[in-house]
Amino acid sequence: MTKKWIALLASAAAGLLFSAAALAAAGGPVQQAGNDLSDRASLQRGAKLYMNYCSSCHSLKFLRYSRMAEDLGLTEEEVMGNLNFTGAKFGEHIQVTMRDADGTEWFGKMPPDLSLISRVRGSDWIYTYLKSFYLDESRPLGWNNQLFPNASMPNPLWELQGLQHAEFGEPDETGTRHPERLVVSGPGRLSAVEFDQTVRDITNFLEYAGEPAALKRQAMGVWVILFLVLLTFLGYLLKQEYWSDVH
Repeated sequence: MTKKWIALLASAAAGLLFSAAALAAAGGPVQQAGNDLSDRASLQRGAKLYMNYCSSCHSLKFLRYSRMAEDLGLTEEEVMGNLNFTGAKFGEHIQVTMRDADGTEWFGKMPPDLSLISRVRGSDWIYTYLKSFYLDESRPLGWNNQLFPNASMPNPLWELQGLQHAEFGEPDETGTRHPERLVVSGPGRLSAVEFDQTVRDITNFLEYAGEPAALKRQAMGVWVILFLVLLTFLGYLLKQEYWSDVH
């Protein structure tokens, strides 16, 4: 038994060390997004923001315009008139107009599809990533990211957030200085609180896009729980009836 517990503790310690190493490699801990899939207004705002600031480079090839309209309470006219910039049909998937050759030339490779990014990275990671861009003249596009160093994309939300600079710490054993703090030196169109909500809305929408069925599953879950409560109550009454003769 002792050896078994030692093995379990060793496994847990290894897991913690691996998690710590993964965080360090990714640029540090993430912030809590605090998004809420039941907030339809947030999902609608997130869809608008994503389509305006992200969809020119990143597709959502597993999500259809029609499904998005149904789930988010939007009409076909609203989606096709305000959220569809590619000329796709209402029942088609959300693609980009950027050609693979252009994406490779501008960014080194075609920007990835983001349909499943929330399931791969997690909502907190997306939220932190979108807030962690800073100006870096050494990078080809002039931007870097504290959470995901040497990211090959610029800050898509810089007009809203403002120009953010990094304050670096002391050099490590390799002589590399890492950003310890990010400071907005040139204000954008939004306040810090407003920008946090903007990023939260985009994060919320991407979490929905990763699993659209989650909205209906959550709504159905309430009825399933109520059914189980009722079934339990009926089972209790049936048990009482069966055992009444015994007593």
